[in-house]
Amino acid sequence: MKTIFIVDDSDTNLAKAEEALEEAFNVMTLPSAAKMFDLLEKITPNLILLDIEMPEMNGFEALERLKTGNWKAIPVVFLTGTIDASIKERSSKLGAVDIITKPFSPTALLECVNSHI
Repeated sequence: MKTIFIVDDSDTNLAKAEEALEEAFNVMTLPSAAKMFDLLEKITPNLILLDIEMPEMNGFEALERLKTGNWKAIPVVFLTGTIDASIKERSSKLGAVDIITKPFSPTALLECVNSHI
């Protein structure tokens, strides 16, 4: 079974995403980018769902670190409550494969994940 990391500082978003994906994937929920990097030392996921707006290290900073490290081949889909042209441009430039706006529908999330794995 393929592994998905969901990284978001909102327990509600983590629970909703996990519920949408847990039947099809091994889902690991993480409340911060720091926790994600700790777990990446032990497990390499097939895809990362990464919130942009987080304290300490935001999604853009985390993606930059992912793409310069040993994890550059892992597809990253951003989760965000706000999307505009600058966010789309920056996401694409940094290497995110897609962006999902919150609140997301469970069906749309599953379809997005399936299309990038």
